[in-house]
Amino acid sequence: MSVLGFDFGTKSIGVAVGQLITGTATPLPALKAKEGVPDWHLIEKLIKEWQPTVCVVGLPLNMDGSEQTLTTQAKKFANRLHGRFGVQIHLQDERLTTTSVRAELFDRGGYRELQKGRVDSAAACVILEDYFSEHG
Repeated sequence: MSVLGFDFGTKSIGVAVGQLITGTATPLPALKAKEGVPDWHLIEKLIKEWQPTVCVVGLPLNMDGSEQTLTTQAKKFANRLHGRFGVQIHLQDERLTTTSVRAELFDRGGYRELQKGRVDSAAACVILEDYFSEHG
């Protein structure tokens, strides 16, 4: 049973696919977005290819748990995913995800590893793996 994970951003949306059985995730190419709007045809291809049982969308919150502008946009993206494709959606707290991913990628290979799409899709992996840990 596969699960797709998304790290929502206004310019780039990180994507990962994971397996409930193993609790692991693999990054897929990030999707470009324009003011938070992705190419829905590319997402449709992902949905058809992976046939996820659920899609997990990272929920960007402030450190105190309060919402920010990006929180509303991520929720809107999640609602559209559900509305367009009928997939079950789960929102996953993603506080510090990108920060920890940047540090890990930098440790592996320096600045060349910090390409935007790579960071976003690695963050989507962490979001999925956090989801698996909580719902395993």
